[in-house]
Parts: sequence; C-alpha cells; structure tokens
Amino acid sequence: MVAAAGPALAAVTSSNTALASSNYSLPIRERGSRVLNVRNFGAAGDGRRDDTASFQAAIDALPALGGTVDVPAGTYMIDALTSVRLRSYMHLRMAPNAKLVAKPNSSDRYQVLYVRKVRDVEISGGQIVGERDQHAGTTGQWGHGVFVHGSSRVTIRDILISKCWGDGLVIAGAVVWQAPSIPSTDVFVANIVSTNNRRQGLSVGYVRRVKVYDSEFSNSAGRDPQCGVDIEPESGNNAYQVLFENCLVRGNARYGMQLYKNSQGVTVRRCTVENNGSCGIVTVGAIATYLALNTVRNNSATGIFIRHGTRNCQVSQNTSYGNFSRAGAISRTPFSMSGWARRIERDILMTTDVSDVRITSNHYR
Repeated sequence: MVAAAGPALAAVTSSNTALASSNYSLPIRERGSRVLNVRNFGAAGDGRRDDTASFQAAIDALPALGGTVDVPAGTYMIDALTSVRLRSYMHLRMAPNAKLVAKPNSSDRYQVLYVRKVRDVEISGGQIVGERDQHAGTTGQWGHGVFVHGSSRVTIRDILISKCWGDGLVIAGAVVWQAPSIPSTDVFVANIVSTNNRRQGLSVGYVRRVKVYDSEFSNSAGRDPQCGVDIEPESGNNAYQVLFENCLVRGNARYGMQLYKNSQGVTVRRCTVENNGSCGIVTVGAIATYLALNTVRNNSATGIFIRHGTRNCQVSQNTSYGNFSRAGAISRTPFSMSGWARRIERDILMTTDVSDVRITSNHYR
C-alpha cells in the first residue's frame, strides 16, 4: 500500500477562511486486498431504509486479513444505537456523495461509527450526519458521529461530520474490567470538518500520539463544554503527544480549544482560532504545551488564557488581535514584543499559579 502525500481535497469548506494544506504523508495501515460493496449486501442508500445491518454484514464478510468496504453515493440511514462497528485491518471507503445519517432516537448516547479495541482502521470520504435536530430526548451528551475507543493505528480523513447530539469525533481510551485502561494510539486525522455538533467538534481523552491536520472544528453549541476541541483525559490518565497543525477552530459557543488537566505534550501550530464565544485557547493544568505560529483573533474573551496549574508552556510567533471583543474594539499600531505586559492582556493572560511559561516574540495588531 502506498501512502498518499497531502490531503485528497480541501476540507476547510464551511467557512470563508482559506488555509494552505500541510505537508504530510498518510500513514500506511495494514489490511488485505479484498474489496466489498455495501450495495451487494442489501444497502439501499435511499434515505428511507435502515441500512445498518447491510453495512455490518459487509464488514463482517471481510476475510481474516481484512480489506476495503466501499460505500457508493447515496443516503444511508444508520441506527446509531446499534452502530456500524468497524473491525481490524479494514478501510471504510465512502464516495464523496455518500452520506450516513443517524436515525432519530431519544438515547443519552450513540455512535454512528464505532471503532472499539481494534487496530489498522481507515475511514475516508463522505458525510456523517447526526440527529440533533430530530432528537426526541433532552438528556445526555454522548451522541457521537465517530467514536475511536481504545484502538490503535487509525486514520480518519476527508469527512464532513455534523449535527451530532454530542461530539462529532471522539478519540479516547477504553476501560477494562480489573485491568489498566487501553489508550487510543497512533491516530491520524486529516482534512475533516466537524461542525454544528451539540457538545464538541473533537474530544480527546486517554491517547498516545494523535495528529490532526488541515481540519475544521466549528459552531459547537448546546451542551457544555461547547468547545471546538476539548482535550480532557479520563480520570487518572493523560493525553500524550497530540499535534494540531493548520486547523481552523471558529464560532464555538465557548472556547475554541481547551487543553485540560493531564494534557501532556500538546502542540498547536499554524492554526486559526477565531470568533469563539469565550476564549480562543485555554490551558488548565496542562504540561509541556507549545503554541506557535497561530492566528488567534476576534474571540469574545482572551485570545490565549494560561490557567491554573499549567507548567512548561511556550507561546511563540503567534499573531493576535481583536480579542476580548465583548469589551469593545481597540485601535493600536501593529507591534511585536517578547514577554508579557498589560498592553497584551486581551491577547494573552495568565493566572498566578502557573510555572515555566515562556512568552517569546509574538505579533499584535
């Protein structure tokens, strides 16, 4: 299998902000050569029939070495309470005009695609649409589009995920009875848009080595934390080595990005974080955070807020303006400076209980 260079299409399509593509190669995932089509297993794709069983039958029919399941153009109704459960060594390859739509339900939790305790999985193409607009219940926050749960070597790319009752995408660890939890490891996300979800665009829990490129997380609203991205590991575990590069995080009801307790080794680089309902980027108890070359602008509260217990944090070469817009606009001549002063408190703010915070040269206007 040959790794493709760069994204297959420009994912950041739901806004007017254009971002140049990152330079990366898609990781190679192990799988067999067999190719099956969900239509050959009875999937109708007509927007009316429940196609969940047909999808599962196609996946289960793959041989032991795995392979690819193709999803042609169409609208496929999925029972998210049952979920489409992916197996190891497979690629779910959706056509650009394939759409998986969650059937309305009243449950606290669901997931359209479930990637649990498996390895070498790739999901690409098409759309996943949740049912928040038709949801019959009022409680819960765990209705997800894609849930990666204690799995390794997973690629998710070139997908639009929207309107979920909870999060568009979750990458987290799996609890094991009377044994240590299993983190999700070596997860690669590229060229996705996760937008208009009720809770988060992306939630990250107990993980090791997650990379996110060229993606948009926008317009989360309805259930706290209401962030574009929330890194909040499960109790007692941590999120280690997480990279965001060239992503757009905008229009979320609360923070653009929250790097919460037990986040370790998180890098946010060349991203645009804008027009969020509170702060742009917030760290709380995070360790070894690197924020560089980002544009942080026009957020309702502080651009970058370094909060309680954060240590070993570097803020370098970012461009920041128009933040704390709720207090009214200010006019100032563009300037660059190293360190912190009151003149940039709308753009960068720290609480007193942080340590080893290095603010090098940044640009303000």
